[in-house]
Amino acid sequence: MKKIIPILTAILLATLLSCNQRTVKKELVPEFRFEEYTIAQLQEGYANGDFTITDVVQAYLDRIQAIDDNGPMLNAIIETNPDALAIAAQLDLELKEGKKRGPMHGVPVLLKDNIDTHDQMATTAGSRALAGSHPLQDSYIAMKLREAGAVIIGKANLSEWANFRGNLSSSGWSGVGGQTKNPYVLDRNPCGSSSGSGVAVSANLTMIAIGTETNGSIVCPSTANGIVGIKPTVGLLSRSGIVPISFTQDTPGPMGRTVSDAATALGAMTGIDPADSKTAVSEGKYLTDYTPFLKEGGLKGKRLGWFTSARGTHFKVDTLMQHAVNYLRSQGAEVIEIDNIYDREVGSLSFQVMLYEFKDGLNKYFASLGENAPVKSVEELIEFNKNDSVELRYYDQELLIEAQKKGDLTSKEYIDALEKMNRLAREEGIDKVMKEHNLDAFIAPTGSPAWKTDLVNGDSYTVSSSSPAAVAGYPNITVPMGFVDGLPVGISFFGRAWSEPLLLEIAYSYEQGTKFRKAPQFIPKLPFEPAD
Repeated sequence: MKKIIPILTAILLATLLSCNQRTVKKELVPEFRFEEYTIAQLQEGYANGDFTITDVVQAYLDRIQAIDDNGPMLNAIIETNPDALAIAAQLDLELKEGKKRGPMHGVPVLLKDNIDTHDQMATTAGSRALAGSHPLQDSYIAMKLREAGAVIIGKANLSEWANFRGNLSSSGWSGVGGQTKNPYVLDRNPCGSSSGSGVAVSANLTMIAIGTETNGSIVCPSTANGIVGIKPTVGLLSRSGIVPISFTQDTPGPMGRTVSDAATALGAMTGIDPADSKTAVSEGKYLTDYTPFLKEGGLKGKRLGWFTSARGTHFKVDTLMQHAVNYLRSQGAEVIEIDNIYDREVGSLSFQVMLYEFKDGLNKYFASLGENAPVKSVEELIEFNKNDSVELRYYDQELLIEAQKKGDLTSKEYIDALEKMNRLAREEGIDKVMKEHNLDAFIAPTGSPAWKTDLVNGDSYTVSSSSPAAVAGYPNITVPMGFVDGLPVGISFFGRAWSEPLLLEIAYSYEQGTKFRKAPQFIPKLPFEPAD
């Protein structure tokens, strides 16, 4: 009888979840013709004349209004692009004339609202201090997406200042956009800082979103929202025109529902940007098409290091990860357990580097806005927040204050911290461990299931594996790995600098063999939890 009861409980729970999902979807969420569509399906439809780019963009805009603004009110999007339909009409005309700009032609894309666009949309980083701020030119990433034919349909909400402002912050909250909700269970957190980007992709409010990451800000909202996220090698994609935290660690990256879609978007954004010196290092290393590496059977013969530092923290995540390891081994991969990648001092060194670079980068960004910049320095930003009725309501600005106290980038403390951090994280960290064990990549659970959003106590992180790749500036790809009580959890594949082709092959093979992605159903709360 002891074995039967848990089985019956599991069946009852699954039934409750299923019933709840169906009820919520029927009442709040209208049918959507392009739900779970891929870029390949979209391009096929355009080629066959099944629908136009204008049809698709209008459908996504309607979907945003129905779900993000009304319905479950996800609060994922700060602003939609008033020019989106005009752009779509122009792209339709080009297709009729036999012209296709590139692999993203007619693909709806959302940008995290710390990525500049020179159009009718503002770029705010979620801060009321930048409300109505209009950059003087497109970011390099926005320019590349437009050249490839993408339709930028709006700006996604985010953790304000990419979650580098103060203590007890709630991921997905910004002074401009409010609190973003997780589309699987609405009282759960979407993680961040690319919160709206992850939610919008998962909820089919866009086909692709572009997030940014300094440490975890692409991969965490990707795992929490059941999607694929690529955090590329720093320098593969330009950061010019992106509100910064760290010159050393920042990078934009694509977020999609499939590895194939994310890989397509990645290739469309690469290139050497004179305005970002980091991209010069990508010369001879970047590709404009990563899709040839999307091959099934790519796990056979691979040596993977299972980064086990978080094992024992969350037994439900441990169970999912063990299933993933068993699958990887069944496909011919060899998995070796690795309990440590680098010295613990790396974390504190990274924090010091970020404080220095945050002050320097923000001041340079404000200067890029010209004489009409709403604020012109970190010092002015701090004063603005003190006098604003919303900004400091839920959490403080201690990180801004600490950054303001730092000197410039010629400071010995900064130079020494940067050198030591890079050495410990790279040559004496990931590179050393991978060489010693002859590894192709590392694997680890990306995070834990989404916690309940709490504006009083802030975030409740338990499991995270983003730091090794983030601090080293190396690539990391997360893919759905399964569910815990209806909440998605992802697996990360990370490794050496410029190893995106190899990681994509591994991630794609895992994705195609498991296919854990399931669209969210906008459940108000888990049915077995007590009523409010």
